[in-house]
Amino acid sequence: MGRGVGGAGSGSSGGPRPAAARGAPRPGQGLAQALHLARRRARGAAALALGAQAGRVWPALAERPLLLLTNDDGYQAEGLRALRAALEAIGEVIVVAPETEQSATSHSLSLHRPLRLRRVEPGLFALDGTPADCVYVALNGRSGALPRRPDLVVSGLNHGVNLGYDVFYSGTVGAAREAALRGVRALATSADTRASRPAAAALAADVARALLAQPRQQVTPLLNLNVPPGEGPWPLRTTVLGSRVYDDEVTVAFDPRGREYLWIGGGGVTHPEALGADTEAYDAGEASLTPLVLDLTAFGQTDACRSLVASIAARPLGPGR
Repeated sequence: MGRGVGGAGSGSSGGPRPAAARGAPRPGQGLAQALHLARRRARGAAALALGAQAGRVWPALAERPLLLLTNDDGYQAEGLRALRAALEAIGEVIVVAPETEQSATSHSLSLHRPLRLRRVEPGLFALDGTPADCVYVALNGRSGALPRRPDLVVSGLNHGVNLGYDVFYSGTVGAAREAALRGVRALATSADTRASRPAAAALAADVARALLAQPRQQVTPLLNLNVPPGEGPWPLRTTVLGSRVYDDEVTVAFDPRGREYLWIGGGGVTHPEALGADTEAYDAGEASLTPLVLDLTAFGQTDACRSLVASIAARPLGPGR
């Protein structure tokens, strides 16, 4: 949970230290920090042992990776706590998350008011902004939240799935998209409210570990993980986005002073059958991993767009056209 990055010889000088001295506090290092480092080494050893028991062999990383964790349910959310615990087995985790719930804020940035970043505890910061704000601020070195550029940004674990068109509204996905726009690999994670959060977090950590082990790509990965109900483990499949259809609902009411107000959302949601979609995986009780893109150009519509532009250019100019 600390802000430092583990690794042989990091932050030291004068060559390697003797093995017997590696567990002892360094000059100027407090007892609390020494205990923190000891716990961190123990977690790493435990993670390797669990991986061996499960038959998983992961490629070795050159250094312990740094992960930025955020969400849209707020820094006190159960899903975030579960995911933080799971990710700490594979890397240093720094949390920068909203002070309060920010569901359906999409990729919104707070441009018209100041933001306040608060250190809650070592490795955990709360920001009075949106999920995208959290990533924006964390990746700005002047905020002091991160010791260096992270190797991966993970968003979640969202309380509820983000399937199909949900990715346009989701603050969870918006935070991951902000990271990808800035060239950092990103993973958005969501789980049905009836899913075991520890099991879903463990699956998300497996995906994060595998993503970290992948060689760097020319296109920054932006992945969307969804976990269906159940206790796990769940089969995992690669999917495309499905379609989600929400009941349009606007409630009109009046406050005690007689002023009208509107309340949107709250309607039901359905999704039609779609072969290979994340919604199909959800219905089958399987977890889905969907690659998303930053370039929203509809290349299949470029010819139609050229024809439209040509028809406009052929018209006479002026107010009477």
